[in-house]
Amino acid sequence: MRDVPARLDVRIARKAFHRNGEAHPVLHDIGFAVAAGEVVALFGPSGTGKTTTLRIVMGLDDAFDGTVARPGGGRLGAMFQEPRLAPWLNVADNLRLVVTEGIPPPDIPALLAEVGLPGAERRLPRELSLGMARRAALARALCISPAVLVLDEPFASLDPQLAGSLAAIIRGRATRSGTSVLLSTHDLDPVFAIADRILVLSGHPATLRADLTLPAAAAARQAMRAELLAAFPFLARADG
Repeated sequence: MRDVPARLDVRIARKAFHRNGEAHPVLHDIGFAVAAGEVVALFGPSGTGKTTTLRIVMGLDDAFDGTVARPGGGRLGAMFQEPRLAPWLNVADNLRLVVTEGIPPPDIPALLAEVGLPGAERRLPRELSLGMARRAALARALCISPAVLVLDEPFASLDPQLAGSLAAIIRGRATRSGTSVLLSTHDLDPVFAIADRILVLSGHPATLRADLTLPAAAAARQAMRAELLAAFPFLARADG
């Protein structure tokens, strides 16, 4: 019987896209792990392969050289760049879509309260703002009590207050449930408030240029933030 890993472990030796019979490498020599209860943020210039990395972690792209080991029997919740709510279903039924056989029925009112949408069960996606739709998408990702939570640009197009609120919800779930969280983002501020580690991808093909543990003290975090902005100019462009 195979041992179930206690953490998310990602090893991508090489990933290439093929066009006109030619291989175009996009990722190489990427290796990292995310422990239970840990929040890890993935940064990189636009087009550098962050979403491709997340798709590999989610099991949506298996055409790569390497391995991905997931904890908790591999149960994974995902939140994409767009909320992707079925427009003909209300919020509660959108959440139920991901609950398959063998997964305990979720407490939908409690989940919606957790993400700041109490009483929204019967609302349709067209009745939701972007921030509300993102919260509903997060609740859907949490419906299956995932061992791993993967989030692609969860703070995009949100104002700072809403982004901070969503970040706090993600941090709370990781802390309470021991969920391993991996997210990609361009937004430094909400990440520096909640993340345990930061990964930086860059290069062509992209590789892991930094794997940094964030210090607990606020002043030390701000110092590290300044160092990152100096070392990786694309972060300053994203941050602005």
